[in-house]
Amino acid sequence: MTDFERKSVQSGAADSGMAGAAAARSVDLDSFRDALGRFVSGITVVTTRSADGVDHAMTANAFTSVSVDPFLVLVCVEKIARFHEAVLQSGRWAVSVLGENAIEASNWFATRGRPLEGQLSGFPFTRGEETGAVLLVDALATMECRTIGIYDGGDHDIVVGEVLSVAAPRPDDRPLVYFRGKYHILGDAT
Repeated sequence: MTDFERKSVQSGAADSGMAGAAAARSVDLDSFRDALGRFVSGITVVTTRSADGVDHAMTANAFTSVSVDPFLVLVCVEKIARFHEAVLQSGRWAVSVLGENAIEASNWFATRGRPLEGQLSGFPFTRGEETGAVLLVDALATMECRTIGIYDGGDHDIVVGEVLSVAAPRPDDRPLVYFRGKYHILGDAT
């Protein structure tokens, strides 16, 4: 039993029957996805470079900050994705936060089974000084990270990284966001 499972069991037992009530409820996949789809998220492209020099990239909206002391972020990576093995082996990765003009990049790097060779064609990039991973030139912000922890999250692993560098190449652009299964562009702040 993992620490997470142990803590869940312990807290469930202390919730005066809440664990039993939760078990009695039925949550189907469509309802689960529909509910989570109502949470607005930003879109990122996460990249890593394998020991043999092959670039790997994936679109991720399951990305967030974790801590400011030390600077930590996390990304959730599906265990069956080829990116999973690459990022776990390299231990270094980069994040490019996508702007409103990056729908094509988001869709491309979310495409399963796309060829690795030439996958970056058409997307200007640089290499991070700390990680050697790809940083998209048109990103709103970029971060380079070193993995400090990997945690089981069901069909995903939660990869926590210490932030080694940050930049904001396009600070005035609007972010690309995802809501209810579609891309959206934020309007002016109120």
